[in-house]
Amino acid sequence: MSGQAPTAADQGLAAGCPEPPSARYDVALLDLDGVVYVGPAAVPGVPAALAAARSAGMRLGFVTNNAARTPEEVAAHLTELGVPAGPADVITSSQAAATVVAGLLGPGARVLPVGGPGVAAALAAAGLTVVAGAGDEPEAVVQGYGREVGWGQLAEAVVAVRAGARHVATNADATIPSPRGPLPGNGAMVGVVRGVTGIEPLVTGKPDPAMHAECVRRTGARRPLVVGDRLDTDIEGARRAGAASLLVLTGVTDPATLLAAGPAHRPDLLAPDAAGVLQPHPAVTAGNRTWRCGRWSARLAEGAGALQLAGPDGDGTAADESPTDGLDGLRALCVAHWTAHPDGGAPARVVATGAAAAGALRRWELDRPAAC
Repeated sequence: MSGQAPTAADQGLAAGCPEPPSARYDVALLDLDGVVYVGPAAVPGVPAALAAARSAGMRLGFVTNNAARTPEEVAAHLTELGVPAGPADVITSSQAAATVVAGLLGPGARVLPVGGPGVAAALAAAGLTVVAGAGDEPEAVVQGYGREVGWGQLAEAVVAVRAGARHVATNADATIPSPRGPLPGNGAMVGVVRGVTGIEPLVTGKPDPAMHAECVRRTGARRPLVVGDRLDTDIEGARRAGAASLLVLTGVTDPATLLAAGPAHRPDLLAPDAAGVLQPHPAVTAGNRTWRCGRWSARLAEGAGALQLAGPDGDGTAADESPTDGLDGLRALCVAHWTAHPDGGAPARVVATGAAAAGALRRWELDRPAAC
């Protein structure tokens, strides 16, 4: 393959952002789990970074697929973590599901909630009638994440769906991030009901663009930036909503998954965490089968189907001594691999040239056979 520029679908990451995103975009639409906090605690440094973004003139909205809590509870938690927010700043997938169900079935329709308190609260706020079990003959079952969800709730959902109730899922996220690593998310529990009933649910949360669109409406955003940690919800949702996206690596997406992403899941910007809204993002340049970002390069090896990553101690391709966020090599690898595999889905095989590159591959866990 001869040296070529990135495809049009990948111009975002290739082009970078020469100014801080907080100066280019007027509103950040932030996912919560894995972006602002992991478990009950804030991601280190993120509250201060978001305060600085606000001081720079960027407004914040919060768009979460987690349906367990009400907007009031979410806003209170954010405020406790040092990210001041009000209920109107928060869009939950429970609200999206309630809006969809009310539109399908009309006001007053009987609905069985499965999940945390946020599910039932959103249904009631939308004018729907919340029922306690399958014996109440619900017209729909709305299933969202809740730590207390167990066999009893799942059994009621199965009975109701088999009796003809519409199965609506607030989201299909298979996992949620936690300090101990990924844990089962709503998608895993939805799979139980789907597996028993054989009926596919209607999924109303991200990547459906309705949630981001509602946040844009509330904030009056003209140039929104979606900040998220998941490719299949945040990044795809941003693309479907026509918004730019910033992927952070504090949640569920790792470098190997990012490299294998298809076109709909490729972010426009990449950062270690949400503080990336405050820093310029370097461009990736292409030429002679090599893609360069700062002092790093990714070269497509002749006939080997592999990428060769070189850092500052490798081929000496750049003299830029400015501080970086440690992801320039990953940016170069992404654009190189996505250019070679425009349709996505192909795992990347990467070899290191020099100690800096070898260390980066270990840090990103790209030196393991499973990622090659």
